[in-house]
Amino acid sequence: MPKHFGDPPDVAVGTGFKNRQALRDAEVHAPLMAGISGTQAEGADSIVVSGGYLDDADYGDVIIYTGHGGNDPQTKRQIADQDVAAHGNAGLITSQLQGLPVRVIRGAGGHSQHAPAVGFRYDGLYRVTDHWTRTGAHGFRLVQFRLERFEDQPEVPLDQLDLEGQPVALRKAVIQRQIRSTATVWKVKALHDDGCQVCGERLVVNGGTYSEGAHIRALGRPHLGPDTLDNILCLCPNHHVRLDYGGLYLSDDLTVIDADSGAVIGPLRTHPMHRISLSHIRYHRGLWTT
Repeated sequence: MPKHFGDPPDVAVGTGFKNRQALRDAEVHAPLMAGISGTQAEGADSIVVSGGYLDDADYGDVIIYTGHGGNDPQTKRQIADQDVAAHGNAGLITSQLQGLPVRVIRGAGGHSQHAPAVGFRYDGLYRVTDHWTRTGAHGFRLVQFRLERFEDQPEVPLDQLDLEGQPVALRKAVIQRQIRSTATVWKVKALHDDGCQVCGERLVVNGGTYSEGAHIRALGRPHLGPDTLDNILCLCPNHHVRLDYGGLYLSDDLTVIDADSGAVIGPLRTHPMHRISLSHIRYHRGLWTT
């Protein structure tokens, strides 16, 4: 089945399905076993959230989703490390980089209050906003993703019936959003005069200079980094992307390291009035190194 990005044809948000075959027949989610439909070349067009991994977290409009690989389907225990290059994980990373929408299907099971009582349910389109690696509850390396629901979509109908014709219990969802402090980012950029702390580049745009405020420990779940001076770097767009996607990290002495080769890029450019938190540096480094 070719990849289709976006809502499935003639399927409304909140539609229930008895099994994986029904999902496939309706062009909602093609694989009959895998939780991720995707490849690195095409991206991922759909995922199933069904409590298959202990380290998953479902907050409704925000999902922390563990990629595939290394999980024993019988015991639900992780028995091996996951790999960012595995086709489903690489597909979700491509969707993040290209901004492709991902269909989310929730399945019964697990401990999520947002899951259907039985079967599966199409719950709309989400965007992949972040990914990282970490050691999971069972001691193996995981690839995890943060997905956020697109706005201006229909909500799951509150009067929905389950697959046996019984009303689904109503649940009230509370959505929490963290607001970025623009003033704090401006202060960091002003201290460095819009010069990238990695390469020193000052981009000139329409006669002015441009830089980006990059959080070392990301805001939002599950990282919950603070919007404070000691957690923000002034970077050019290129090095901002590399920091966010694990292409570089910082050592404790503020040396910038290329994550792929382990080579030293150089010392981080600093300012006496801009202290960098060692705990945030170690947290970020722990997402991408063992």
